[in-house]
Amino acid sequence: MAPLESWLTKVRSAMSSARSSSSGGSGAPPAGPRTKQTTVGILAFEVASLMSKLLHLWRAVGDAAVARLRHETIHLHGVRKVVSDDDEYLLGLACAELVDTLRAASDSVAALAARCADPSLRDFRDAFLELADSGRDRYRWAAPSWKEMNARASKMDKQVASTAALRRAMEELAEAEHGLRKLLVLQCNGNGNGGGHRRSLSASKISVAAEQQQLVFSKKQEVKHLKQTSLWGCTFDAAVASLARAVFTTLTRIKAVFGAGQEQRHPPLYRSLTLSSAVHPSADARSESDTPPVSRKSMSMEELLLFDLDQPSSFASKPKRQCGGFLEDSSAALTPPAGTLGAAALAPRYAGLVISIERMARSPRLVGPEERDELYGMLTASVRAQLRARLRGAVPAADPVLAGQWRAALAGILEWLAPMAHATVRWQAERSLEQRGPAVAARGGNGSVVLLQTLQFAERDRVDAAVVELLVGLNYVWRFEKEMSCRALFAVHHRQQAMMEGGGVEDTGNGTVGSAAACRWWWWWW
Repeated sequence: MAPLESWLTKVRSAMSSARSSSSGGSGAPPAGPRTKQTTVGILAFEVASLMSKLLHLWRAVGDAAVARLRHETIHLHGVRKVVSDDDEYLLGLACAELVDTLRAASDSVAALAARCADPSLRDFRDAFLELADSGRDRYRWAAPSWKEMNARASKMDKQVASTAALRRAMEELAEAEHGLRKLLVLQCNGNGNGGGHRRSLSASKISVAAEQQQLVFSKKQEVKHLKQTSLWGCTFDAAVASLARAVFTTLTRIKAVFGAGQEQRHPPLYRSLTLSSAVHPSADARSESDTPPVSRKSMSMEELLLFDLDQPSSFASKPKRQCGGFLEDSSAALTPPAGTLGAAALAPRYAGLVISIERMARSPRLVGPEERDELYGMLTASVRAQLRARLRGAVPAADPVLAGQWRAALAGILEWLAPMAHATVRWQAERSLEQRGPAVAARGGNGSVVLLQTLQFAERDRVDAAVVELLVGLNYVWRFEKEMSCRALFAVHHRQQAMMEGGGVEDTGNGTVGSAAACRWWWWWW
C-alpha cells in the first residue's frame, strides 16, 4: 500500500497548495489613491452586474425601445384609465425612472472609481454631476456616435458573458474539490482500519479518485483561463473607464431623447431620424418632401439629423420642479402624488387582490368559503364600504343573460387591470432583487417593466371603482354557478327518490322553489 499512500499524500499537498495560492492575492485592494493599477479580482462579479445594468439602460433608450414606449406603452388601456392620459406626464415619468436608475448605477461606479490610479477616473462623481446639471463632459467620455457606442457595448457584453462563465466554473471547481476530499477521507479511513477487505475496497476506488483529480485539474485550468479573459483580470482603471463611458453616453442619450435639460446647447450624441419622428413629432407643417430620401446606414450620426435646439420639445411647456438639480428633479418626479396607490403604499396589496379575482373569475364554481374569506380579508375599508352599498337590498334572481353580461364585464375590466397587477408584482420583485445585491440582481435578469405600467401611480378612486365592479360581478356569477349546481343536484335527488318510491310521489312542481330554498344560504357572500 505504499504507492497508494504516496499518491494520496501528493494529492492532499497539491490541493492545500492550490488553496493557499488561490486565496492569496485574489482579493481587491482597499480603496484610496493608487500609483499602481490593480486588478478587479473578486469584485469582477459586482462589476459584471453593474455593466449588465448599464447595457440594459443603454438599450432602453434605443430607437426601437423608445418608439415602443411612445406608441405602445403610454397608450395601454389600463395606463390611460387609472394613471393618466397625458402623454407629456407619462413620458416624463418614464424619463425620471431611467435617470434615477442611472443615478443609482453611477453611485456604484463612483465607489469603484475610488480604487483607480487615474485621477480623472477618481473624479467620476463630480464629472457626472457636472454633466447632469450643466451638460459639460469634461473628459469627453460620452460616445460621439452610435457606431462607437455599439462597439463598446459589444465588448462589454463579452466581458459580462466571460465573467458569468467564470462564476459557473468556480462553482463547479468547488463542487469537484469537495467530491475529491470526500473520496480521500474514505480512502484514509479504509487504510487506517486495516484488513484485506478495506485494502481491496480502497484499491477498487483508486481509479474513481484519479478521475476526480483529473476533473479538478481541468476545472482549475478553465478557471485560470477565464480569470485572464474576464473582468477578473482587468484593472480597475480599464473596468471603470468602460463603465464611465456607458454612464455618460446613456445620460446624454436620455437628455436628447426626452428633451430634458435643454439648456445644454451641444449634446454630443444626436437623435436618429426614426427616433426624432417617434418621440418628438414636428409641430410645424414641414412635409416629408422637404427632406431628400437618405440611407441611414451610409450616413454618420451628425449627418442623419442634428439636434434641433431651436424647436421646443413636448416637455418644454410643462412646468418643472425647482429643486437642487437635474437628478433631484428626476427623483422627485418618482414620488407618487397624493391620491395614488403608491402614496398610500397599497400598490402591492391591490395587485394581489386583482390577481386573486382574476384566478377566481376563471372558475367561479370552484371558489370555496376559505378562498372567499381570504379575498374579503384583502379588501381595504373603502372597498368594503362601497361593496356593501352595492350588495345591499334585493338580490336579483338567477338569470343566464345577466350572468353572461357580468362575465363579459369581468373579462373587459380584467383585460386592462390584470396586466397592471402582474406588472406591479414583477416590478416589486425586480426592486427586491436589486436591494439584495448586484450579483443576485444579475442572476434575476434586467428589468422589463416600466414604472408607469404598474399600479404605483394609479389613482386610488379609479382602481377602487374597478375593483368593486369586479367583486359585484364575481359575486353574481359565483351565485349563479352555485344556483345552477344546486338546481341540478336537487333535480337528480328528486328523481332518485321518486324511483326508489316506485313513482308514488306526486310531482307538485315545486322543484325549482325547493332548490332555491336549499341553496339560499349560498347567496350571501359578503
